[in-house]
Amino acid sequence: MVVGSANLDLVARTLRLPGPGETVLGSDFAQHPGGKGLNQAVAAARAGVTVAFLGAVGDDDAGRTLRTVAANEGIDMSGLRVADGVATGRAVITVDDSGENSIVVIPGANARVHVDVLPAATVVLAQLEVPVATVIAAFAAARSAGSRTMLNPAPVPVDGLSDELLSLCDILVPNEHEVELLGGVDRLLASGVGAVVVTQGAAGVTVTEVPGATTWSVEAFEVDPVDTTGAGDAFCGALAARLAGGDDLRPAVRYAAAGGALATTSAGAVPSLPHAADIERLLSRTRRRAATHAIPQRPKR
Repeated sequence: MVVGSANLDLVARTLRLPGPGETVLGSDFAQHPGGKGLNQAVAAARAGVTVAFLGAVGDDDAGRTLRTVAANEGIDMSGLRVADGVATGRAVITVDDSGENSIVVIPGANARVHVDVLPAATVVLAQLEVPVATVIAAFAAARSAGSRTMLNPAPVPVDGLSDELLSLCDILVPNEHEVELLGGVDRLLASGVGAVVVTQGAAGVTVTEVPGATTWSVEAFEVDPVDTTGAGDAFCGALAARLAGGDDLRPAVRYAAAGGALATTSAGAVPSLPHAADIERLLSRTRRRAATHAIPQRPKR
């Protein structure tokens, strides 16, 4: 189950990201389905699990486009609200030639997302492009139903995250910048988070779990990045899918890291999200390389 945003992404490509007050020329423009919630729902569905989505769109062309996209991915959209008198959310994205991006999100209908009934789910995944009160309500309902909760705290609210929300998080997945804005791993664990999974781009993933505050890491997969938009969402969706499928956290994080890496190899958010077969191929190639480079032990005499 994914609780989150659905946006139409407006993407401009340029040689480099503009600085404050600067105008640069773009080389290309495209529109893609997006929003962290929809991205993560699609990523989870492509990883091979059944996904339901709770969100909101406007009664406009953008909303109809997003509903069609989700239906084509086999996502259960019975929890999607069509909000009257408000536009579907938008994200204005600039991507430079190195694949880095800057993003401005206009919530629109996403501000109207609320929880009426939460369907039964093994894992409930949310982000913060919808009202925080909605996420708290969803996680409280999930906990009562025995579901596992997972939060991607993006964008980080100006006043941070409340202990109430953090105490409802089994797994928190910030990136390296967000974890600092939230006060660091120790503070998050002290607030009741079960595990903090920090994505660090080319530096890989670092995971700290309680009890015992055990820390371990997963190396990044080597790929040629084209556009980093959606990579974090690919990671979160794939991670939620593997956890829902019964994986332990360590193999689930490795699988998700492969999914996130593959998402950087093509443009756009939803268009770049990999399917399970693509992720398995990357994992298989990595295992074969590791075996090839292994140094055989000399037999004992």
